Amino acid sequence: MAKRTAIIDIGSNSVGMLIYEKTSRFAFHILYESKSKVRLSQDAYKNKGELQELPMQRTFNALEDFMQIIASFDARKTLCVATSCVRDAPNKKDFIKRVKNKIGLKIKVIDGDREAYLGGIACANLLPRQEHALSIDIGGGSTEFAFIDNKNIKQTLSLNLGTVRLKELYCDNDNVEGAMAYVDEKLQQLEGITTNKLIGIGGTFRALSTAIMQNMNFPLIKLHAFECKAEKFEDFINAVLEASDNQRLAQLGIKENRYDVIRPGALILQRVMKKLHVQEMMTSGVGVREGLYLSDLLRNNKDKLPANYNPSVRNILDLHVHDKLYSNNLNKVSKMLFDLLQDKLNLDLSLRSSLAISAKLYPSGSSIHQFALNKHSYYLLQSSLEYGLSQKEMVLISTLVRYAKRKLPSQNHVNKYQVLLPELDKLNALSYILSLSIALLEARPKNIDFELFLHKNTIMVQSKNTLYLTKEAIISLQGLKDLDVKISAP
Repeated sequence: MAKRTAIIDIGSNSVGMLIYEKTSRFAFHILYESKSKVRLSQDAYKNKGELQELPMQRTFNALEDFMQIIASFDARKTLCVATSCVRDAPNKKDFIKRVKNKIGLKIKVIDGDREAYLGGIACANLLPRQEHALSIDIGGGSTEFAFIDNKNIKQTLSLNLGTVRLKELYCDNDNVEGAMAYVDEKLQQLEGITTNKLIGIGGTFRALSTAIMQNMNFPLIKLHAFECKAEKFEDFINAVLEASDNQRLAQLGIKENRYDVIRPGALILQRVMKKLHVQEMMTSGVGVREGLYLSDLLRNNKDKLPANYNPSVRNILDLHVHDKLYSNNLNKVSKMLFDLLQDKLNLDLSLRSSLAISAKLYPSGSSIHQFALNKHSYYLLQSSLEYGLSQKEMVLISTLVRYAKRKLPSQNHVNKYQVLLPELDKLNALSYILSLSIALLEARPKNIDFELFLHKNTIMVQSKNTLYLTKEAIISLQGLKDLDVKISAP
């Protein structure tokens, strides 16, 4: 696979482009992103699906600029797909031919099942592991569903039900009852599907989630993997549907570029939630474009990342951790201490992986500057850790790195992120374990040159080496109540 790959998604409402760069076999990051609200489907549904000249020209102009950007990044491969409004258009061949002849871009029109599948594999691979969840992608012309069970896509479904389609056919004429009847008729195809969790892809879901997070003063400014109860979504959707004008939508936190399509999208989501009786909602920051990239990246791997593989963690290791041996040793020591202290400190086993990741990525900030390493590592991880992790894991990992080798997490930090952090005693325990791990490796040995034992309330460290720097480092640590460290060395 090319090291740099460009992905273009031509939707009914907007066209988007991502340029990805691989850092190792399955690790990658986004180099560049661009999006344009070309509204290719504008007036199409009023004209038997026929693409209109002005929207086509807007789309052509955006794609032409995309190709120039792609060339500037020297991307060796470009994959482009078109979805609902193009596949439904009687004049789609003319549009596709015009784009290919004038700017050299080959467009692949995908059917609804393929569109649903691409969104599904993006969620299955790049969100925390899900069991029996249903992804929903409300687009301008269609809505796609994929049933996700762990990393497997069990079922896909595509409906001719989208925000722009509903707007032009019903909402522009204030035919709310007609819109509801149309939505409910299309949703009959969901009969027999049951799920407790709905995973939202696409602009409508993300716009609603962004506003909900804003209204609840959510501490993390990150959409990907945001979770909340369905009841909160239902209440907010009702407020959007009852909004009397755009000023009220703005007060609710809806952005201006969503004013004209947010109500049709909210109506679709409301009827889906009512039909399925979902209880949990999760927002996905990934969708068709990421799925298209993954389908190419993982084409020889059955569209699945390897078990226990995290592309975000691997990408940070590739780009920012230069001393892999130290990183690996820190990871091992932190797990040794966790296993030694788990029962005494009453730590849930689920916290072990977050501690191990924080230890492995702790040195990442040194790639920016050795001084203020903690601060650099913290901001790097808080912004770059994303795929495959819950938001609680993201915040815990970055918090542990921020306070490593220092005092325990500050009260201000704990108060700010309280809804996403474990109980204070567990947080302090994990923070101390990471700091102690760093202290034990202060001399950066190639091999772990000590053994650890627990005797009553004392961690016993036995080594053939003096561990002189380790002794000094441990003295400066803010410890835990009723837990001591004793070093037996020459």
